[in-house]
Amino acid sequence: MYADGIKIDPSRIAFDIDGVVADTMSLFLSIAGDFGVTGIRYEDITEYDVRKSTGLDDDALTQIILRILSGEHAFSLYPLPGAIHILKRLNKRHRPTLFVTARPDAEHIEEWLLARLDVSPSDIEIVATGSFSDKKDVLLEKGVSWFVDDRLETCFVLAEAGVTPIVFNQPWNRKPHPFLEVSSWNEIEEMINF
Repeated sequence: MYADGIKIDPSRIAFDIDGVVADTMSLFLSIAGDFGVTGIRYEDITEYDVRKSTGLDDDALTQIILRILSGEHAFSLYPLPGAIHILKRLNKRHRPTLFVTARPDAEHIEEWLLARLDVSPSDIEIVATGSFSDKKDVLLEKGVSWFVDDRLETCFVLAEAGVTPIVFNQPWNRKPHPFLEVSSWNEIEEMINF
């Protein structure tokens, strides 16, 4: 379902980071090459559980995720196209811009985001829940009505809790669902009441 005519108050929207702001899957695939995984394209990752698309064992998967979370890798983590420009625009309208991630801690990703947005730490708030299902509690506590996420299972949990999910289209969330969806940051920009 696409969102025509919706205008979201900038103070009522928040964002996931990995797969929405950060192109974490491209980084994942680069690091996976160190473990012998080659020839897999971004669009081949059709399940959120990447083991199903890559053939990685649990040990290799854990090592790759730890490298991503710690920032200890030789590859760059890039933002998704348009994310930084639109987040800067949003941040001028409402501060702090809220990000809620299932990462266990926010230290590394906060440094990454601050460097790209070129804002002060007080201009953004990143809450690391350590769990996908705990995002809903943070969003409800912060009075957020809309949340952009790429994990479809999380969107169902949010909807049940009363938060309107917006699915950021990725190859791993292309299953039937009743939620609003966007394919680019330009589409997110059109939904925000600037």
